[in-house]
Formats: sequence, C-alpha cells, structure tokens
Amino acid sequence: MKYDYLIVGAGLYGATFAHLAKKAGKTCLVIDRRPHIGGNIYCENVEGINVHKYGAHIFHTSNKKVWDFVNSIVEFNRYTNSPVANYKGDYFNLPFNMNTFYQMWGVKTPAEAKAKIEEQKQDAVEKMKAAGIEEPRNLEEQAILLIGKDIYEKLIKGYTEKQWGRPATEIPAFIIKRLPVRFVYDNNYFNDKYQGIPIGGYNKLIEGLLEGTEVQCNIDFLSNKEQYEDLADKILFTGAIDEFFGYKFGKLAYRTISFEHEVHEVSNYQGNAVINYTEAEVPYTRIIEHKHFEMFGEEVEKNPKTIISKEYSTEWKEGMEPYYPINDAENNALYQQYKALADQNEKYIFGGRLAEYKYYDMAPVVELVMEKFKNHL
Repeated sequence: MKYDYLIVGAGLYGATFAHLAKKAGKTCLVIDRRPHIGGNIYCENVEGINVHKYGAHIFHTSNKKVWDFVNSIVEFNRYTNSPVANYKGDYFNLPFNMNTFYQMWGVKTPAEAKAKIEEQKQDAVEKMKAAGIEEPRNLEEQAILLIGKDIYEKLIKGYTEKQWGRPATEIPAFIIKRLPVRFVYDNNYFNDKYQGIPIGGYNKLIEGLLEGTEVQCNIDFLSNKEQYEDLADKILFTGAIDEFFGYKFGKLAYRTISFEHEVHEVSNYQGNAVINYTEAEVPYTRIIEHKHFEMFGEEVEKNPKTIISKEYSTEWKEGMEPYYPINDAENNALYQQYKALADQNEKYIFGGRLAEYKYYDMAPVVELVMEKFKNHL
C-alpha cells in the first residue's frame, strides 16, 4: 500500500498533521518508536489519576482558532496554572505578582513594590554602567534588573541553575525575559485568554486526532528507513534532526528530566499541582501532584490516594529523552548545518521540537502545523 504521508512520531505535532491530512482526504501512516502514542504529553492512569509521565503539560493560548480546534477534539477543563515556590520552607506565589511582593517584603501597593524593586536593582545598574555594559549579558544580570536582588537570589538563582546545570552567569539573558511580572494580585501564570487540560487527560486529545488513521508503535524508523521510505510520497519527520543525519556534524546538546513517581496514601499531598523548590540544596526542581490538574474542590478528597512526581534536571546523554534544546551560539550554528541538509531533501518535511531544535509550547505546535499543512498543500 502507498500512503500520501508517512508521519514519523505520534506526538502532538505528528498527530495534528495526520488529523489535518485525513480531513483533506489524504492517506497517512503514523509510526512511533515508543510503545504508546502521544509523545511527551502521554498520560498513564495510576490509581484513577492521569499521570503526566513525561512532565506537566498545561495547554494555553490566546488564539481562538487553536482553542476551538483542540476543543472540537475533546473538551478542556478550567485548570489555571498557579504554581508556588518553596524556598527553605517559606512559600511564595508565582508568577511574580503583588502576592509575591507582599510575601517577600510586606509591601501592599504597586507603588511600594515598584519602589522596592528599583531599590533592589540599583547596585546592579551602577555596576553595569561602570563596566560600560548597556544590555544584560546573562540571566543573572537580566533577572536582577527585572525583579531585584532578593527575588533573584531566593526564587530564581537556585532553581534556574538546577534546571540548566550551569551558573546563572553562563545562561543567556533571553531565558528569563518571558517570565511574567505583574503589579496586581493575580496568581495565574499565563496571560493567555484560554487555558486548561483535556477532560480525561491528553491521551483523549491524541486519540481523537489520530482517530481513523493507521498507527504503528514500537517502530524505530531510522533502523527501518529503507522499508518505510517507499511507503509514502512525503515523509513528516518529527524526531531529532542530528540523529536523522547520523550525527554527521556532531550531537546537539539538550537538557533532560528524570522523574521519581510516588503513590501516597493521602487524598491531598501538597494542595497544588506545581510547587517549585528554588533552593540549590534541594536536588529536584519541583514536585507535581497530578490529580490537581483534573480534580477540583471536593473531587480531590473523593480519591483517597494521590500521585506525585519529583523532577530532576540533568545534562542529556545518548539513550536519554531530550527535552530542552541548549540554544546557545555553538548549538544553533550546528543546527543550521543540519537544517541546510534538511532543506535540500524534497521528500521530507522536518517539524517539531526535535526536528527544528526549538522548544515549543503545545498551542504554538498546533498553530505551526496548521500553517505548515496549509502552505504544504
């Protein structure tokens, strides 16, 4: 049998492409090297709770077209991302907002908070001026200019250095620029108009996107390339671009995450879906309590057990799951070499986090696939 498209990777990118192709009357075969569909948004049901096996995922967007599209597949709930930071036993609301400023300094008005931040960042500003530095050179300088010394040292420095495995002075400034700072009492992490979790978990979304499409799991495409290449006119590849080309120019660098999943004989372990541990001495970056993504109010107490996941950030090595691209100058230059090869291959479409060596949130992935499919057709 000949297909219009072979789609390598049954994650959100591949599944969305397959759905759009099927609606356009195209035939698709979707393959994945894992034993399940869904990629990193796959959920595993444990004790009646949907566990985000590869880390917490919250869908958020201001694009109504994208929101309506995913809700046409499965209805989303009302989950609002409001993480909390734990620093040496003290708790602070995230993102940085008037609740955080009150907890940190006791200030109660936006004017007081702004004055405190200005006071906190003056020393850094003067040092940069004396050194002739006009723009922040690294994450530490950027963070202090953004939010002041206290919040940087207690809530950013340790967490970020654990996350990236290097000193904050060696991390690019742009990493911290998207961090929300608000002078209102609002713990909603995202500014987007819409956010939530699919009712029944992300598997419902992926299953809906792939409904009616042939899927084969436990297939390593790169080990069976010749066999599968002849099956389709076009191939969408969502895997790692450097691996596709046999690491011809070298390996791209990533950060990865390992998890410790624990079942606890209590209905409510920490009272929130996400708590960040920001001090350097705590080895994990955060604890996720999965039931809070889909259970609210009295629902939480109905299940007498709960599942938590401790997240540990480490440098990626071959055989591990690559999560976050290290988008420094060296790795970006290496990616461009691979991209130049990919652009010459007319049979293949390369797309997604690993194929484009770029971190994507979920909603932009859906939007990107919509645009790419429209342009491709």
